[in-house]
Amino acid sequence: MTENPFEALGGAGGFDLQGLLQQAQQMQEQLESAQERLTEARVDGTAGGGAVTVTVNGVGELEAVTIKPGILGGVSEDDLSDLGDLVVAAYRDAKAQADAMAGSAIGPLAGGAVPGLGGSASGGDSDAGPGALGFSPEPRQDS
Repeated sequence: MTENPFEALGGAGGFDLQGLLQQAQQMQEQLESAQERLTEARVDGTAGGGAVTVTVNGVGELEAVTIKPGILGGVSEDDLSDLGDLVVAAYRDAKAQADAMAGSAIGPLAGGAVPGLGGSASGGDSDAGPGALGFSPEPRQDS
């Protein structure tokens, strides 16, 4: 048989390697652009009814911790332990939002599978607003 197995991929002329390379380059540029937008994005997570707020960037790096004035009234060991728990909870909330944002931005470029990103997401605020980066966080799912 003299049939070319690559004809179906590139038409009568055969396999279009140049076109495939151009597509790969475009995907790489889109991925780099999405990663840059994620690094610049900011997401807030809160705990304790807003007593603690943390800010992470779109890739989940901790940027800031804000503690509402007055929550450290009688500073005891238990109060500080509770404060630590609130900071961790707020970070987890913000990180889940950042993971959802990253999944929306990078997932389509990676065929829908982005290793290391959580599946549970929380809706929330970012400095630019959810749609300003070209993607939206998934709806909030409280655990």
